[in-house]
Formats: sequence, C-alpha cells, structure tokens
Amino acid sequence: MGQGGDRIDRERIERGRIDLSADPDGVVAELAVRLSAFPRHGGQPDAADLKAASVAILLVHQADGWSVVLTRRAAGLRRHGGQWALPGGRCEPGETAVAAGLREVAEEIGLDLPPARVLGLLDDYPTRSGYHITPLVIWGGAAPAFRPDPAEVASIHLIPLADLTVEDAVDFVTIPESDRKVVRFRLQERLIHAPTAALLYQFREVLAGRVTRVAELEQPTFAWR
Repeated sequence: MGQGGDRIDRERIERGRIDLSADPDGVVAELAVRLSAFPRHGGQPDAADLKAASVAILLVHQADGWSVVLTRRAAGLRRHGGQWALPGGRCEPGETAVAAGLREVAEEIGLDLPPARVLGLLDDYPTRSGYHITPLVIWGGAAPAFRPDPAEVASIHLIPLADLTVEDAVDFVTIPESDRKVVRFRLQERLIHAPTAALLYQFREVLAGRVTRVAELEQPTFAWR
C-alpha cells in the first residue's frame, strides 16, 4: 500500500478514544473499523524454534458496561500454572491463528463463537518461553455463559475496560536480566505481567486511537520458562 493508503488507515485509527458508553453495536463496529486499519506487524516467527500460538482479547458487554476476559490458569498445569492469562494456546499443525484462538476459547471457557466474531488482529508477540503469539480481538457478546475447563482454568475474571484505560494502571519497570522495559498492569489490585500485559497495553492504545508497538517490551523472568 502506498503512502496515501497508509495515511488514510492511520487516520481511521486516530479518531480519539472510543466512546464505550455508546450503543454496543456501534462500539463493535467502530472497533472493527480501527482494527481493519491497524498496520499490523505479523507473519512467520523470526526464530525457527518459536511455536505458533493464538490468544483472545475477548470482549463482553453486560449491564455495567464493557469488560475483557482474563483467566487464572489452573495450578496443576505443567507451564505457567496459576498465572493470569488471556484464553488461548498453541496452534495445531496446519491451523490458522483465528481457528486456534476460537478453538481455545471454546475449550478453555466453553464459549463457541463463529469466525465473524473476530474483529481484528494485533501485532504478533514473541515470548521468552518459546511462543510466537497472535492476538485476536473477539466480540464475545452480551452476558455470555462461561463453562471453564477446570483442567486448564481455575477461574474467569471480567476486567472492566474502564480500568484498562486508566493512565496510571500500566507501568514499565527495569530488571537486571534485560535492558528492555518490563510492562505490567495493575487491575483491581491484581498485577498482570507480560505477555498478557503487553497485548492488553497495545489494545488499550487502539481504544485510545494510537498505534503503539509492544514486541520489544520485556516479560518478567518467571515467564521466561
């Protein structure tokens, strides 16, 4: 796409903050427009040993407003047990990121959604633990009924988008093991770390009408394994 197209796409994103008090159908439509215009960084993993994975930034609307779904991973999982996460997991051979993300949402929290509910994709994110994550933004509907798989999910939490957009909810810290900044969110007295925090931060920026890259944001050392 030429420079003119790039400029138009960026203008479609930089409309200012999305009004989350508007009609839900209007919010969904506006999000779809912005995500279709998002100049996404994606593609194949740079490192051959990274495994393709997909996660869902799953949005729901209830009487008290918009929320994003977070899970607490089951304590008995072999990797990252007990940590905060977005629904998602590894792509199966030959499976697209969209198909994998929808499958994982169905398997982990019992929500069967069609591909039309995928509003768009954000930047792929490489993790220290060996994954190349594709984030999907998905419209989960109004007050969906979740059915968590106890083998994978200890609990499901609805985080208000209003909490996500508070300016001081996100901070960046240094660690001696890396020269990259670690991003983290404070949400309802919970401390959410990258990779989840990095993906939520980029989504927050889209809500605010900004294009912000996050691939270079670091993860805490406990997430490196």
